[in-house]
Amino acid sequence: MGNSSSSTLTAIEQNCAEQLGRFFPRAKAVRIPVQVTSLRAAGTRLREATMVEFGEEEYAIFLSTLPLEFDEHVRLESVPEGRTAEGTVVAVQYHEGRKAVAVRFSQGRCDWVTQT
Repeated sequence: MGNSSSSTLTAIEQNCAEQLGRFFPRAKAVRIPVQVTSLRAAGTRLREATMVEFGEEEYAIFLSTLPLEFDEHVRLESVPEGRTAEGTVVAVQYHEGRKAVAVRFSQGRCDWVTQT
């Protein structure tokens, strides 16, 4: 039973990110551990550890529990390498209680996101 529940959660998580990934046809499946920080104007810095599930040079897609909204600015930091990239939320996908977020990088290209 324990393995079944774990497999189901993984499938739901992947399904949410995959659904959003359909809108980014060049995005490739990756598994890059990152720290995501919300860069809210009010100075509130919300952070979480997650995985970039799909990436391309200009976009990253990851699951998030942060209250991220369209056009919000975020910073992604790869773990443990510490490479960073800032970007803007361009899409949010909800599926079965999960949320996937797509971010477009402010600097344009971000090669470390496509490395597996």
